[in-house]
Amino acid sequence: MPFTVKAPQVDACTLPTAARPLRIAEFDALFATALHRIERIDARHLRLTLTRDGGLADTVRDLTARESRCCTFFTFTITPTGDQVVLDVQVPDTQTAVLDGLVTLAANAAPTAR
Repeated sequence: MPFTVKAPQVDACTLPTAARPLRIAEFDALFATALHRIERIDARHLRLTLTRDGGLADTVRDLTARESRCCTFFTFTITPTGDQVVLDVQVPDTQTAVLDGLVTLAANAAPTAR
């Protein structure tokens, strides 16, 4: 069953600057250990397929919930499917550059993901 994380929208990130490298490192670690596939559906929609044993859906829910609290323009939909988690990430038109950055982060962390 899909699980969507969406906060009331503000068109900016409120995560303190000092905490941003830590959050990026969390996404980087997730992608490095679990990212299987990257699909850019359109300019506003990214789909990531993640595969890893043990608590992957909980890890993704926790990380995306925390990210939604500070970057409320994101909509994350988490769909567990057996041993995989499909993570759909959507942004408004004004935040496509942020989604571009997430694609780059994912591709750099897991260069074999396609």
